[in-house]
Amino acid sequence: MPRQLFVTTALPYANGHFHIGHIMEYIQADIWVRFQRMQGNQVHFVGADDAHGAPIMIAAEKAGKTPQQFVADIAAGRKPYLDGFHISFDHWSSTDSPENHELAREVYLALKAAGLITVRPIEQFFDPDKGMFLPDRFIKGECPKCGAKDQYGDSCEVCGAVYAPTELKNPYSALSGATPVMKTSDHHFFKLSDPRCVEFLQNWTRDGKLQSEVANKIREWFTKDENGEGGLGDWDISRDAPYFGIEIPDAPGKYFYVWLDAPIGYLASLKSYFASGGPKATYGESRSFDEFMADPAVEQVHFIGKDITYFHTLFWPAMLQFSGRKLPNQVNVHGFMTVNNGEKMSKSRGTGLDPLKYLSLGMNAEWLRYYIAAKLNSRVEDVDFNKDDFVARVNSDLVGKYINIASRAAGFLSKRFQGRLTQHLADDGKALLATLQAGLPTVTALYEERELGKVLREIMLLADRVNEYVDANKPWELAKQEGQDARLHDVCTVCIEAFRILTIYLKPVLPALAAQVEAFLNVTPMSLAKSQELLGVHTIGEYKHLMQRVDPKLLEALFEAPAAPAVEAPKPGGDKGAAPMPPEGDLALGRPGGEDIAPTITIDDFAKIDLRIAKIVNAEHVEGSTKLLRLTLDVGEGRTRNVFSGIKEAYQPEDLIGKHTVMVANLAPRKMKFGISEGMVLAASHADEKATPGIYVLEPVAGAQPGMRVR
Repeated sequence: MPRQLFVTTALPYANGHFHIGHIMEYIQADIWVRFQRMQGNQVHFVGADDAHGAPIMIAAEKAGKTPQQFVADIAAGRKPYLDGFHISFDHWSSTDSPENHELAREVYLALKAAGLITVRPIEQFFDPDKGMFLPDRFIKGECPKCGAKDQYGDSCEVCGAVYAPTELKNPYSALSGATPVMKTSDHHFFKLSDPRCVEFLQNWTRDGKLQSEVANKIREWFTKDENGEGGLGDWDISRDAPYFGIEIPDAPGKYFYVWLDAPIGYLASLKSYFASGGPKATYGESRSFDEFMADPAVEQVHFIGKDITYFHTLFWPAMLQFSGRKLPNQVNVHGFMTVNNGEKMSKSRGTGLDPLKYLSLGMNAEWLRYYIAAKLNSRVEDVDFNKDDFVARVNSDLVGKYINIASRAAGFLSKRFQGRLTQHLADDGKALLATLQAGLPTVTALYEERELGKVLREIMLLADRVNEYVDANKPWELAKQEGQDARLHDVCTVCIEAFRILTIYLKPVLPALAAQVEAFLNVTPMSLAKSQELLGVHTIGEYKHLMQRVDPKLLEALFEAPAAPAVEAPKPGGDKGAAPMPPEGDLALGRPGGEDIAPTITIDDFAKIDLRIAKIVNAEHVEGSTKLLRLTLDVGEGRTRNVFSGIKEAYQPEDLIGKHTVMVANLAPRKMKFGISEGMVLAASHADEKATPGIYVLEPVAGAQPGMRVR
């Protein structure tokens, strides 16, 4: 019987467009889904926008929109990404859908009936400047476990620890930079520490549904130390108004924390898809959503990134188990996407891979699908994008080894044999095709196990065998020799038959190219089973070039750093002919220091900036940075501040120690690659640093003391 699969990817948060990490995950899942469909399995592949939470509410307010309109505008921009990279979702919904509101309340009430919901007062961080309780992700500080700086209020990205925001050291509000104060509020908790949950999760996480490294990591989260601390803690599932989300049915003014209703969005999207009639139209599915999900044969499969493992391997299965719902059969975790041997992507540094820019440059979406697949495996490993490797894999493997098989044979068949294939194949050709067909079990097993890099290596090894056959038989020479037409016909037919089998194996990765090949070969859509058949007596169409090689210049344009804003040049002349050119120099152009004076502000605007005298207590180089110095500043607060300043080219650290300068003291702390910067030192420079080099840190006259305000 065909398998019945319900497949999802992690729901993207609806506060921005897709980034390359989303696209990588969607490509991985899409390849696996297409592979399953090519085996005749029934797959429902759904996604949705994660639409709730304080960040959406705050972003919508800044944009002057309602949260619903803000989310709708983001959702409207999804299609170019999904279509552009051939992502085959059956349905796309939102966690603000009626189905999700209904299901979230049902799950909550079931958990409450099971005795797993409790209410207790908690002390919670409150932003005195914003007048609101702070969501976990808007509180930052030092991890209480490993001490890493600038970590979020719910989990550490460095050591993976999960904790309450109140456990952070030196917390601050990411909204205003203010030090939060503690206030008490009644919150709802899911009792994950209940012995029933602990026992269930210990068993569920050991039964093969997770990758081994994920299961090993989870064991750490169950472990208590010698003092009895650690282990699974209860999960805070409520938030106070104002909050954009789903109101808790028996607690007016309280809302479900976004991480409770977000995974329920998987089920809600599938339910919405059933309501639309999609499963019935595609598979003749006559059952309802509830009947489908009650079928033990249905498999529930999730693809997620490693940063949300905790939620999907503990909270989510426990919620499903104790609300009486189907459990995931697989939670497939992948790593992040990096560039240049592990560097985090950054648009400002010209190392960000923008998916839409990739498409707008005319780069073939299937180049990227192939490259990502070639780097992916079933483990939780990061995928590194290297420009030279990208060019080599596409040009050498995909075009040089695979596409060229067809291009080297199709022309002869068209010109000499009217596009007809022959069924009279010599033994060497038959043996080659049998070798390719014998690769199906390996290809199938590797796709199933998500070993995409391995499956592509296997397919390219088969392509090597075909190219060895071509080089041994040299159809271009046979075409010149008298009496070799039959052999030429035989060799070219073998090439086309081999190309078709390789295309079938590559079809989950290259669906658009496979469709072109199917049109060229005059065949119906190819399943994996058809690799075990030959076309025999058959007429193919006219060959047209299927794929261009990568021009390395495209990669340079793709990773080009954003251009600086252009300065409009003065326009000589006027209505009565050319006027004399203005005198040379920025001042003559009205641009002192190489730039226009900024727009006028009021005294009230200036008063918002708190400028203070600061003493440079210490200065040091920043390892890995060519521009930054790390400054330790005394601003008269009884503590020092850490500030990163881009003045390395102008100053040696030892020349700054002991000097006084001016800093912006009320600037919101900023997370940087090297740590957190708690302000900004003021310095002067010309707008055109190449034409007029030099950076000059401001220094007050003698007598100014740390903490004095500049007015």
